[in-house]
Amino acid sequence: MPEPLALADRFSYRYPGAARAALREIDLRVDAGEFIVVAGRSGSGKSTLLHALCGLVPHYHGGEASGALRVVGRDVADQGPADLGADVGLVAQDPEAQVVGATVRGELELPLEIRGETATARARAVEEVALALAIPELLDRATDTLSGGELQRVALAAALVTRPRMVLLDEPTSQLDPVAGDELVGLLRRLNEEWGTTVVLAEHRLERCLSAGDRAVAVSDGAVAFDGRPADFLAWAAGFDPALATPAARMFDLAGIEPMPASVKEARAVLATRGLPGAPARPVARPASPPARLGRVALRSRRREPAALDATGLWVELDDGEAPREVLRGVDLRLEPGERVALMGRNGAGKSTLMRAAAGVVEPVRGRVAPPGGCALLTQSPMDFLAHERVGDELPGAAGAAALEAVGLGWAAERHPRDLSGGERQRLALAIVMAGRGIGGTAPALVCLDEPTRGMDRQRKGELSARLGSLATAGSAVLVATHDVEFAAGYATRAVLLGGGRVIADGPASEVLAGGWYFATEVARVLGDGAATTPEEGAEVLRAALSEAGA
Repeated sequence: MPEPLALADRFSYRYPGAARAALREIDLRVDAGEFIVVAGRSGSGKSTLLHALCGLVPHYHGGEASGALRVVGRDVADQGPADLGADVGLVAQDPEAQVVGATVRGELELPLEIRGETATARARAVEEVALALAIPELLDRATDTLSGGELQRVALAAALVTRPRMVLLDEPTSQLDPVAGDELVGLLRRLNEEWGTTVVLAEHRLERCLSAGDRAVAVSDGAVAFDGRPADFLAWAAGFDPALATPAARMFDLAGIEPMPASVKEARAVLATRGLPGAPARPVARPASPPARLGRVALRSRRREPAALDATGLWVELDDGEAPREVLRGVDLRLEPGERVALMGRNGAGKSTLMRAAAGVVEPVRGRVAPPGGCALLTQSPMDFLAHERVGDELPGAAGAAALEAVGLGWAAERHPRDLSGGERQRLALAIVMAGRGIGGTAPALVCLDEPTRGMDRQRKGELSARLGSLATAGSAVLVATHDVEFAAGYATRAVLLGGGRVIADGPASEVLAGGWYFATEVARVLGDGAATTPEEGAEVLRAALSEAGA
């Protein structure tokens, strides 16, 4: 039997000063050519496992390691990331911290220059990886002008440009729009099948990638809790931790239908065998309306109140050093107090710029934007908000402690922020932004959050949704820029879709997210337009269909 690409034997690791181990007696074998999807809650140890597989643990983070871990035939205790870099590529959760080049072309050429590749080989490799990731138009852009999603693709390109034997990806679709996310997973599948690249991908949004994997590994409290086929993982998750199940699998579980589907195609096939409705068959009406949500129609009676956000003819240009680029083009948008709005659209559509304009961070070239009651903004990069070496110092005093408890981080007061998982850092940044503004204080009229669910598991997303709902109930308009259609369906009453810097759709979230190919939830794609958007609504539809069929 050939030697595995990576082999962990009772490998454990503890961060410096941590009270508990981040990894506990991990036994894991990764063979060449595998595509492994790593699942788990926020803070479960997924990122730490990936960092161990590329040598960052323990060589960069420090701390204590025990047991054995060999990667590409080398003992990680003796070989760090520089030694493993030619064979192992990593795309971390924070691409903005990983990208160091001044331009995209320079970022992609850097690892090739380090390896001593010729100018011809460098040019060919950069062009090929740019085409593979659909970023050739970005090659001459300055990296500090890129959106979060564009940075994520550039970071992935830099990891792939040397054609490593194994690529490790930590939440790679978290900042990608649905189209780019699907294309990325398809690309990884092709790399795996045609080039033999081993892929180890950690994700919370498993509906995007689980069907592409050969194998699923679940990490819980630092230990491997499951290792097997994706279909078996879903059955295990339904009993062990339903928050790890995909929306379609959750819908099937609630409706009492087996087996659990790993993809939309599998879900439709299972429903067809039961004679139940599913796209592309005729859409079915919901048997009962979901609980009423406060939407724009109900809010019209509040029009006499000042708007939480009033943008009229808003144009914004950004200059990347060569020429100004129009990012927002005549945006008209009004948010009323108490609204819960999802701001959606492809990467580079202008979502982040709209929020930054609302917060006064960027100035419009014409038009106007006004949040009369103030604006609290949480940007995409949580590290921008972290300035201390101790979590408790980021939020001192009793009010700070209350804010940490409110986001589930009371236990982390003595930890270094960089030792938190990506989702935990996101929650810490949220606590910093909201401390004194809704957590122990008066909330502003407008709260803007840019991709706040990055690195969060479904339970944490549910808690965030409830927290934002409380802000809306207290009178704040809450605007969330997100590519996470599942979160948007559960949180928002209204969805605004941007395209090319313009508002191209604006309506009830239940309508915007219930149809189409990409900006729709997994449940909506399984059942058909208009049937349901959430697992709970979908299960209700299926139970009614089963009852009608006498099943």
